[in-house]
Amino acid sequence: MKTSAFVYPWDVNGDPEAPARIAALGVHQVTLASAYHSTRAVTPRHPRHRIVTAEHAAVLYPADARWEGRTLRPHPAGDWAPGDAYGEAARALAGAGLEVHTWVVLAHNSRLGAEHPDTSVVNAYGDRYPWAPCIAQPATRAYLVDLAAEAAVRPGAAGTELESLGWYGLQHLHAHDKTGGVALGDAGQYLMSLCFCPVCREGYGARGQDADELAAAVRTALEPLWRGAPDDGGWAAVQKLLGEGPAAATRAWRDDTARTLQEAAVAAVRAAAPEGFQVLLHADPVTYHVGANPGVDPAHILSVADGVVVPCAGGPGLLTPFAEQRRRNAVIAANLTVVSGMGGSPGTLAADAARARERGATELRLYHAGLASDGDLEAVRKGLSAL
Repeated sequence: MKTSAFVYPWDVNGDPEAPARIAALGVHQVTLASAYHSTRAVTPRHPRHRIVTAEHAAVLYPADARWEGRTLRPHPAGDWAPGDAYGEAARALAGAGLEVHTWVVLAHNSRLGAEHPDTSVVNAYGDRYPWAPCIAQPATRAYLVDLAAEAAVRPGAAGTELESLGWYGLQHLHAHDKTGGVALGDAGQYLMSLCFCPVCREGYGARGQDADELAAAVRTALEPLWRGAPDDGGWAAVQKLLGEGPAAATRAWRDDTARTLQEAAVAAVRAAAPEGFQVLLHADPVTYHVGANPGVDPAHILSVADGVVVPCAGGPGLLTPFAEQRRRNAVIAANLTVVSGMGGSPGTLAADAARARERGATELRLYHAGLASDGDLEAVRKGLSAL
């Protein structure tokens, strides 16, 4: 199976041994970050540093003139990825015989929310989520589409993987996060992720819902969960808590909003890319799910993009809906975590890959070659050699 490892530019730049070390894992490809959110990352083998702090969401290359005069625009990285950090790393990795694809994070940007609060998702209580741009807003959609095209189509890249191309919500790995005191399942997460910005309020209204009444209904629906009632999860629980009509209206608005954004972004990437450029989306097969792997309709997204990257840390079950809708040559990549300290299991990589293939995976993605320990990387080498 074709296998790609995720990599950050700072894993490679300044470490002349990194490209050969990654190639020696037995991977065919690297998925190299070109636009990424804020993070703090370990670099366990780098000769100059051990911790990299990316202070804000940034593009890891020099942005072009398309952003001049625009209010919403990407920011350059600071000293964690200066200049054309992406390009420098891409050239080094290609020199080691690896095919390079871009890794583009889109609707997940805390700096955008901090500088332009009106762009953020607003929940039913009026709280803003600065890490979660509302993808219904026209200016935000234009920003995301242009960012997708620019960050995806970098010199020498053979393809791209677009992450967070859809709704983001309450769930967010945040500094010193304290949101786990009440366990919210699928239903609670959905209700807490519904946006009530002016554009979304109009969207609900177009589907027969009074936005004020709907927000009040969401707050009422959530009240038992705040008191500790079990969240049974699933769409049936959302319908039970909110009512079938309002639930259907919110989902119709959000599904259509995400679908049209995905279509526009993929079209923009293809218009900017050379022939044969591959476009994949990180995706979940349940349309109302939110986050880095936003929910999509499998049949629709496989008619728009060249394939999907599917999270499989909890097992290969999410692959099946995509496999059932797979078109000829579509990529269904199983994303496996191979960092033990982050809950991964590099020692079972061969077995996990076999199970993923049984569920319809055509390729593998390994998260993450730069974060893994030497022992984890050795286990990856053994696992891939056994495939």
